[in-house]
Amino acid sequence: MNLMVIEQNGQRVLTTQQLAEAYGTDMERIQVNFNRNKERYKEGKHFILLQGEELRQFKATYQIDNQLKFATKLYLWTEKGAWLHAKSLNTDEAWEAYERLVDEYYSVKENAINIQMLSPQLQALVSLELRQKQLEKELEEAKKQVTAVQHRLDNIDRIDTIGDLRQRLNRMIQRYAHQNGIPFNYAWKDFVQAFNTAYRTNLELRRQNYINKTGKDVSRPQFLEDMGLLEDAIRVADKMLNREVAI
Repeated sequence: MNLMVIEQNGQRVLTTQQLAEAYGTDMERIQVNFNRNKERYKEGKHFILLQGEELRQFKATYQIDNQLKFATKLYLWTEKGAWLHAKSLNTDEAWEAYERLVDEYYSVKENAINIQMLSPQLQALVSLELRQKQLEKELEEAKKQVTAVQHRLDNIDRIDTIGDLRQRLNRMIQRYAHQNGIPFNYAWKDFVQAFNTAYRTNLELRRQNYINKTGKDVSRPQFLEDMGLLEDAIRVADKMLNREVAI
């Protein structure tokens, strides 16, 4: 299990994104399960909540996903917290992943104690080796970020940003359809699903209610403009175009 090691308050922890990837689910599902069972989770025992200065120091220390860089709070899950999430998901994949996390990630903390028993010379060699591996990992992460930025710039180059936001959104959906080899109407269905997930809404139901109320059969871009949601829609479409190289 290839996970970036994160230590906080003297113990190994995982971000929500790491936990979701390990369990074969998404961050939204992890968050929903947490909110539904919040009374079972104890801060310090099942999770560590970082805010303010602690969060700023954490961001400066670890290479984290771009979408987390602007987060105002961050949950880190302990071994016991990971167990509760596996219990909520209750899938074979989640339970198997939890066992691997215990064996290959959380329990490795025991090795750190043994290192302290080595001679100063050996400790220095081990520290040097660990630092070298960390630098190699940081270099690889930097290369991935450059690739992601270049991919995004390439997409921007292919999309004419001149014109109103409705036209731009249509061009982005067209680009997404071409990029994935699917019909334009299928691309719109993917967009609606992504928008609903991002903003916890039902776009088509809201649009239908709007049509019934106003008597105007408006297109999706027109409806989004009328509702003041076009900028949000552009952000969703942008993520759709670039998620294939998400880090």
